[in-house]
Amino acid sequence: MTVIFSITLAALPVSAQTMDGYTLNPGDELHISVWREDTLDKEITVLPDGLITFPLIGSVSVVGVSSVELEKIIEDKLAETIPGAEVTVLVLSVSGNRVYVIGKVVRPGEFIMSSQMTIAQVLSLAGGLDRFANGGSIKVQRIEKGKVTYFEYDYGDLLSGKNIASMSFILKAGDVVIVP
Repeated sequence: MTVIFSITLAALPVSAQTMDGYTLNPGDELHISVWREDTLDKEITVLPDGLITFPLIGSVSVVGVSSVELEKIIEDKLAETIPGAEVTVLVLSVSGNRVYVIGKVVRPGEFIMSSQMTIAQVLSLAGGLDRFANGGSIKVQRIEKGKVTYFEYDYGDLLSGKNIASMSFILKAGDVVIVP
């Protein structure tokens, strides 16, 4: 199902960083440890399907879950085997926090976001618009819960300083910036 929206981007202050920690994505690398349980000290990569496997609890879906929430999930699942377990989840690599730029830019491709990133910032990583690009019709494609949504972005607003609020739109992992 495809849903198309045209809205002001400033209305969506979305980010991969939440108040409860970094939101996990496929490809992220984690170090998970349980205090006083050396055999439960593991480095784990989030699989493409969003799962991790941890001893004593099996597979856990972690996509969209923060690192802090994952600590609680693992503690709860370990409660029967290890009452009062204290779990620490460290994010070693945010390799799964990727966005993509396609179309008429100097260097299209995928980019890892090591921090919050706006459309203007990812376009600068892509080398900027090429001379044939239509900066007034840039779109961001976002897929959430099986629905495809498009947001419009006008590069001219950035250059002119008009509609500054739209410049603060934060990209999410998996977003595709399309430059016609």
